[in-house]
Amino acid sequence: MKKLFDEVSFQCSKGVTESYSTSFSLATKMLDKSIRSDIYNIYGFVRFADEIVDSFHDYPKEELFNRFEEDLNLAIENKISLNPILNAFQHSFHKYAIDRTLVDAFMRSMRWDLSKKTYLTDEDYKAYIYGSADVVGLMCLKIFVNGDNSAYLHLKSSAMALGSAFQKVNFLRDLKDDFEGLNRSYFPNINLKEFSEENKIAIILEIEGDFEKGLEGIFQLPNSARFGVYTAYKYYSRLLNKLKKTPSIDITSARIRVPNYEKMGVLARSYVNYRFNLL
Repeated sequence: MKKLFDEVSFQCSKGVTESYSTSFSLATKMLDKSIRSDIYNIYGFVRFADEIVDSFHDYPKEELFNRFEEDLNLAIENKISLNPILNAFQHSFHKYAIDRTLVDAFMRSMRWDLSKKTYLTDEDYKAYIYGSADVVGLMCLKIFVNGDNSAYLHLKSSAMALGSAFQKVNFLRDLKDDFEGLNRSYFPNINLKEFSEENKIAIILEIEGDFEKGLEGIFQLPNSARFGVYTAYKYYSRLLNKLKKTPSIDITSARIRVPNYEKMGVLARSYVNYRFNLL
């Protein structure tokens, strides 16, 4: 039965989310049950694409990515795939009429990671972030507003700002791994071999501006999504605050983390704010 196969696919996407990201998984659990599975389906898809370009160093990455993209196209066209992650994704893609251009933009940014190592201009930097993060936020927004196009358009810029903020925090957190492990440099006009406090502060101010705009949109989300997205926002805000307090030389020599006990503290405080209508 197709229904059973779909359910198995959804469980695979949930498993991917829980295995790869405790913070995203925790935030997703705070969403209403009616939309939780679809967010897992989005995450599973983007995580697999990202894994190909970031992790499979001993395998033919480009060949694997090409095959994944072909399977993605067929999954969307045929509304089924024997790849359970793509089968789950195409289900949510069609259910909420997600714009295909968002998927294409995401795959384009992932493909750049196969060969593009530095982003020398603001234009390239913004284009990469749009494809790797903003569009993921927009796919999720389609689900949060249950396909309501008017609400989607109203909240679109805030969702993009929040996606940008999350991605830039990831860039700053992963500065060492990206530069030393993958030979990548996303921030334009910054020499990572001489990463300074001034560089760090400039990036943080940019992120804080994105967060401010993103937070405005969180307050306007439906109740089914607001708490979960707010939890993710608070987690990333906590991570940004740790990066803010960390000397620039330490950011380039170690990966800054938020321990699980702190994540649970973020969740508890977020719940109090939500429960007493303090959002």
